[in-house]
Amino acid sequence: MSIDETGLCRLMAWLSPSFPVGAFSYSHGLEWAVEDGLVKDGAALARWVEGVVALGAGRSDAALLLAAHRAVLASDREGLDWAAERGAVLRPTAELGLESSAQGQAFLNTVRAAWPHPFLEDWAKRLKEMGHPPAYPVAVGVASALAGITERAALAAFLHAFAANLVSAAVRLVPLGQTDGQRAMAALEAPVLAAMEAALRRPLDDLGSSAPMVDWTSCRHETQYTRLFRS
Repeated sequence: MSIDETGLCRLMAWLSPSFPVGAFSYSHGLEWAVEDGLVKDGAALARWVEGVVALGAGRSDAALLLAAHRAVLASDREGLDWAAERGAVLRPTAELGLESSAQGQAFLNTVRAAWPHPFLEDWAKRLKEMGHPPAYPVAVGVASALAGITERAALAAFLHAFAANLVSAAVRLVPLGQTDGQRAMAALEAPVLAAMEAALRRPLDDLGSSAPMVDWTSCRHETQYTRLFRS
């Protein structure tokens, strides 16, 4: 995985917790998993997040990011529409749909403002015509391709940031100490890279996820009485 210093700086900025997409306000159903006793400690957290990355949204998001990245490099407008359309519907619950679309729109708005590019302006108009905001991984894939960031680097960074956000949520929810949170991140390094490699090997039409427990916890979270997170 080779990446120049400018590309690295952009990935670090775009996927930093300080980037204004509101990632801190989403737990991807983890809040209910903690409430129900499914995630009680660092080891359980690492197993849970590994499943989400390998089989859940991480799997489908990886395919969407790659589809968008490749479509931009190939000047394939139909391929980009394909990714945008599927990104808009590939969410099993309303909360998970909001998590992706709200972050995707915020990401696109911020990149347009700070790293302007004519393609992004044209794409924003196209999305408005299509009638939906961009899914988060699609927006990251588009911006990464325009910045000359390789698909491998963009995908590894995106999946790592996704895992890190879930770990950050668990540190607050379980609660876990900061060191236990970092132990979980250390344990997730290999699964994140394995998920990246698996995504690169799969054909793009092998799209979908299989994480029914995550979907169930998201459904339960929608009616959870006391909540810190939006998903």
